[in-house]
Amino acid sequence: MKKLGLVGGMGVESTIPYYHDIVYGVQNRVGEKFFPNITIESVNAFDILGLCSEQKYDELTNYLMQAIKNLTASGADFIALSANTPHIIFDRLQNISTVPLVSIVEATCNEAIRLNKHKLGLLGTIFTMTEDFFKKPFYNSNIEIITPTAEEMEYINLKISSELEFGVIKEETLQGFQKIIKRMQQEDSIEAVILGCTELPLLLNDEVSPIPCLDTMKIHIQLLIDLIVE
Repeated sequence: MKKLGLVGGMGVESTIPYYHDIVYGVQNRVGEKFFPNITIESVNAFDILGLCSEQKYDELTNYLMQAIKNLTASGADFIALSANTPHIIFDRLQNISTVPLVSIVEATCNEAIRLNKHKLGLLGTIFTMTEDFFKKPFYNSNIEIITPTAEEMEYINLKISSELEFGVIKEETLQGFQKIIKRMQQEDSIEAVILGCTELPLLLNDEVSPIPCLDTMKIHIQLLIDLIVE
């Protein structure tokens, strides 16, 4: 059984379901009287967002590498970042880390391929929606990624940073997201929407979204469970 090292705190609301769902997911696979060995290194989401906004990627790399080194020292066999945005420097981290890192972006792209999707909407932080790091694997797999308008992206980013990061769920915010997704479906012909922020499942899922959701957190968690029991 392999040990997972998880970089959490990006933010707290997503770290909780990562831990809960992985622990019980492994238990369901292995047996009733078993919980996996996991170490969580919690970092400050607001430091990460600040470094991203200032494009201080060297500092961000150093910041997250310290967390990765701590997890490596704990005996982790592989490590995952429990958020999409810090994957903006995933390749840098992977090149430096002495243990394998498991990408939420690659996991989501592989799931989109498995589902035979060709045109997807992408919601997330402003960095995830505007930068290329998330879109690149999809483009390489001939999957088109559509992002919201500039005004919609500002709205989405604000709601993530001011509400969802703190676990605040508002009906009016859900309606705002539903409106954006519906417009993208009608105007851009997207087949599904990627929940490219691990706080978005607090608000959106297949039951309330106008179209199916690719929940990056859920996809990532399932892969991590597979790797633990492997």
